[in-house]
Amino acid sequence: MYHTKRIDGREFNILIQGSGEPFLFVHGFPLDHSMWNAQIAEFSKTHLVIAPDLRGFGASKCDDEKVTMLDYANDLAAMLDEFSIDTPVNLCGLSMGGYIAWQFYRNHRSKLKSIILCDTKAAADSEAAQQTRRETSEKVLQNGPGFLAEAMPEKLFSAVTLSNNQAVVEQTQSVIRSTSPQTVSAALLGMAERPDVTEMLPKIDFPTLVVVGEHDSITTSAEMQEIANTIPNADFIEIRDAGHMSPLEQPEQVNSAIADFLKNR
Repeated sequence: MYHTKRIDGREFNILIQGSGEPFLFVHGFPLDHSMWNAQIAEFSKTHLVIAPDLRGFGASKCDDEKVTMLDYANDLAAMLDEFSIDTPVNLCGLSMGGYIAWQFYRNHRSKLKSIILCDTKAAADSEAAQQTRRETSEKVLQNGPGFLAEAMPEKLFSAVTLSNNQAVVEQTQSVIRSTSPQTVSAALLGMAERPDVTEMLPKIDFPTLVVVGEHDSITTSAEMQEIANTIPNADFIEIRDAGHMSPLEQPEQVNSAIADFLKNR
């Protein structure tokens, strides 16, 4: 069931489905909650699934010039409060959703039961990467997000997905094209300024699952293996025939990994 909530003066679109222990899904950039459709369908059978459109994405609204990862994390905490969800949540974030998960852990730790990190980074952007994000932000404001919809699939998806699952690729491109330029720009500027959290990893003391696509070229398997090695007792799994969008590309593998993690933690 979709809910429209006004929180701190902004309008949010939030999908809530199922019942039981809460499970919060945080989408990547520049997408919306629909990237989790396969996970929503599966885990709403056993959990209370919360899948919001982040500030400005999907059907949520935003006119901010910049949104930090902490801003997004605070939005999520406010959403949980708005729905009186007091039980600690399992939080699953992909890419930018992982950046947000770090800030949620740092600032709202009491609301967390476990973290599932999909295809994300702990390190901050290099100066060159920050500059690229700023330049892309300006280009989006001038020209709209269409060029991102054309360019991103090669980075987001494995060759297997690009060859065999055009429906997923085209649906993702459609979501990107429909995203507000202001929202895309604000997120790019926020990601460019995100802090390095590598020093925090050894302190994470609750169940953590690290998931990465075998062919992810944005956050490589080796990079995510290092994150898993640094977090005490973290589980690590590599998803076959997947790139950066592993939950969307290989949902059965990802769902199985998450279900095993939740069962054994």
